[in-house]
Amino acid sequence: MADRVANQIAAGEVVERPASVVKELLENSLDANAKKIEVEFRDGGKSYIRVEDDGQGMNQDQALLSLERHATSKIREAKDLNQVTTFGFRGEALPSIASVSRFTMRTRTKNCEEGSELFINGGKLVHVKDCGMPAGTRIEVSHLFNSVPGRRKFLKTVVTESSHLMHLSKLYALAHPEINFSLLEGGRVIFKSPACDNLADRVMEIFGKGFAASLAPVEFQNEKMKLRGLAGIPGQSRSTRKEMIFFVNHRPVESKTLSYATIEAFHTFVPKGRFPPAILFLELDPSLVDVNVHPSKKEIRFREEFKVRNFLLSGLLDRNQKLGNEFKPIAPPADLYEFDNVSQKMVPQIDPAALHLYGISKEESVTKNIQVESDLFKSGEPNEFPTEAEPVDYSKGQEELITPELVGVRTDALASWRLIDRPKGDLALFSTVDGLVVFHGRAAYERVHFEKLEDALKLDGNSVSQSLLIPETFEADEVEVAIINREFDKLKTIGFEIEEFGRNYFRLSGCPEWLDPTEGLNFIKDFLAVSRERGKNLKAIDVFRDVMIDKSSIKTFESGGFSDNEIIHLAKDLLSCRNPFTCPKGNPTYFEIPTRDFEARFRRKV
Repeated sequence: MADRVANQIAAGEVVERPASVVKELLENSLDANAKKIEVEFRDGGKSYIRVEDDGQGMNQDQALLSLERHATSKIREAKDLNQVTTFGFRGEALPSIASVSRFTMRTRTKNCEEGSELFINGGKLVHVKDCGMPAGTRIEVSHLFNSVPGRRKFLKTVVTESSHLMHLSKLYALAHPEINFSLLEGGRVIFKSPACDNLADRVMEIFGKGFAASLAPVEFQNEKMKLRGLAGIPGQSRSTRKEMIFFVNHRPVESKTLSYATIEAFHTFVPKGRFPPAILFLELDPSLVDVNVHPSKKEIRFREEFKVRNFLLSGLLDRNQKLGNEFKPIAPPADLYEFDNVSQKMVPQIDPAALHLYGISKEESVTKNIQVESDLFKSGEPNEFPTEAEPVDYSKGQEELITPELVGVRTDALASWRLIDRPKGDLALFSTVDGLVVFHGRAAYERVHFEKLEDALKLDGNSVSQSLLIPETFEADEVEVAIINREFDKLKTIGFEIEEFGRNYFRLSGCPEWLDPTEGLNFIKDFLAVSRERGKNLKAIDVFRDVMIDKSSIKTFESGGFSDNEIIHLAKDLLSCRNPFTCPKGNPTYFEIPTRDFEARFRRKV
């Protein structure tokens, strides 16, 4: 078989579409230690692709050798495949691309005075000559698949191919925020990001402030693995998996192990059927991962998938739970005392927030105080300030002048959340320092009481029980009787009053205060059904969680059933929960509209 035909066959595996060309060329640039990479394309990459970098470059002999099949300097022996630390290592990319396009390479090392230019058309070398070139490599690929029309007709529309190419370029820009990265389409800049100090800055450059604001840092490790990156704040979700992005040793990959572990870690933190946004970097020993599974290296295989899954799942779950209680009252000023020029003594500092309630500025207050005190001295009235004040030890700190609240009414200037209005039903509007919060009372009520249930089961404390006006009886079969006897103490702990009422009959005389009394019997029946279905090895708390999530038996209210005070107390309780962002079903309890969104809409500062 001729080399040209062999290269075209290999191109069928390596070069699937224009985005595949960009992927291979980007990986070569990264392996060349480039600090600046520029990608340009036209017509979705079908007619023109250019990838230029400032990496190590090649001399003429190395450039010619790179176009030979399986010519690579990154793999010496077969055992090196177990320790792959570079991106491109098979030596198939350049000859495969050159065999199905018009291929021009210009390259120069720092030690060479002149660069080298190689032009290949459909796999045939046309010329090799010297050229002017800065240190690095510039590769242009045009008329892709013109020599193989059977492959070209399977390419999608320009819009589709462009979207694939842009998405892939963004992945490599995310993987290497320390690199100056540019992407252009026909001379128009799609995005241009300078070298960034951290991943969050690069995410903001590529995806915008809105997406970056929905993410929070992630970082944890054990002896063999380390995970870092950004993941969605509980309650933030997307309709597709497109924004679940994974990197293994800085290589963008598709992995069911990582994907399913992340989705499971966000169970009840996002609604069912939706997916958390995440940009996660997993770092581990190269010998523990096989990157040579897929021809284009999209998919990988872990040698210990179970350990990787548990590492990711436990770490993300712990992180999500810790994110819950991050709300703190606004801190009062550090300096609570100030020097009074009139009395020549230290006096309590005037709280600007307190003055604001009466429409008085700090400057006006000082002026009025000085005038009043001056008039007192002139009138000859006795000095109200003590001549000998007891010394105060300021180093030990003083009590706060005004105790800040987490949630308060509209006039509570120091509250982090201030209730503005309740426009409809269970909705409430709160004003915050950063914008406007839309709060759902019923969803918050479900979350608060769900966590009370969890605490009662974990701490073996007794929940408040309410007696039923008319006790209800129910019949159970042998399996259900065994379940009731096994979980009797747990049911009593959370507030259910159950007693035997004859053979295979029981009487329910009380239920937890957070449960609608009319739903008490249905809850018990659902509990027995789920326990029977899941088996006896499932913990009681997991059964209760499933019942509460699936059956929605928590007490409900008529529209507008919450008063203003109840809404305020409910918001306080919610913000002290472990996961205040979602209800037990994973639906949001509230969302915040930041001030910058209003500024963007009005196109001015607010």
